[in-house]
Amino acid sequence: MSRHDLQPKPDSPDVVRATVGWDRPLQTFFAQVFFRTEDEPAEGEPLVWIGTEPGELLSAEAAIALVAPHAIIPPDLRRQLTADMQSSIGVEDGSQQVAAKRYLFGSTH
Repeated sequence: MSRHDLQPKPDSPDVVRATVGWDRPLQTFFAQVFFRTEDEPAEGEPLVWIGTEPGELLSAEAAIALVAPHAIIPPDLRRQLTADMQSSIGVEDGSQQVAAKRYLFGSTH
């Protein structure tokens, strides 16, 4: 799994951080945006969290589009995310990943 933490945009004071990445076991990109809340002023709560289901976000562009309104996007982020995905081609799930997928999703795909 890859993870790229992004800086909030200056005009987004309620955003604590944004994160995008590639989740190889789920074969999906993911996007998270953590917003400051009264209960969690420093850490924030993820009010945007997409990419928790197998194959949910199939492109780096889709993940970036979800965080772009809230975070500064580095110019080479799409390339980095695509490289993260490509570097995991051919990697198989371990026994614990297989068991977790069966438990969570009813299948290993």
